[in-house]
Amino acid sequence: MSSRHQLFRVFYGVGFTPWDGHPLAQSLRRLIEGEPALTPGTALDVGCGTGDNSIYLAQQGWRVTGVDYVAKAVDKARAKAAARAVDVRFVQVDATRLSTSGIGDGFDLIVDSGCLHGMSAEDRDAYVREVTAVAAPNARLSIVAFIPGGSFGVPGISESEVESRFAGAWTLLSSGSEPAMDHNGKDPARFYLFERTGSA
Repeated sequence: MSSRHQLFRVFYGVGFTPWDGHPLAQSLRRLIEGEPALTPGTALDVGCGTGDNSIYLAQQGWRVTGVDYVAKAVDKARAKAAARAVDVRFVQVDATRLSTSGIGDGFDLIVDSGCLHGMSAEDRDAYVREVTAVAAPNARLSIVAFIPGGSFGVPGISESEVESRFAGAWTLLSSGSEPAMDHNGKDPARFYLFERTGSA
């Protein structure tokens, strides 16, 4: 088990989850509700935490699978969805093993709001491979990630690294600062919207 896994299990175990309760990313809302809005289909929420993005997507008509490697997070997400009478499939799965986890493939939309930016370089390699493997042709991939130094305790990931890691199998459609994760007038996070267009 990686130190990343252990750390988040400890955080959830003691109830220290400062990433919960933040507003949904404005970039995700624009993608789902803007003009033109995506037609609802199947969505995968990678690193779903306690399920806020998954629940939002389901409320907008998407068939959603939310995955997280921390069992307590998945349990909380299931309880939250049940309390809101929203149908979401939540599964305890590591983002570096999506294609062998049994969650299926052919997802039209893949959402990551805070998963990739906390990974090691080796895990990022596996993440890109696995996300690509479960994406439908022409799928959209929405990522929100802290830049290096953007948040205490999170390694962050640079704009150039995100773009280079997804080059080839994905085409970058848009990117920019993510105001929903603003800290005291700073822009510590960026959003990226990709389309699955190339070959793996």
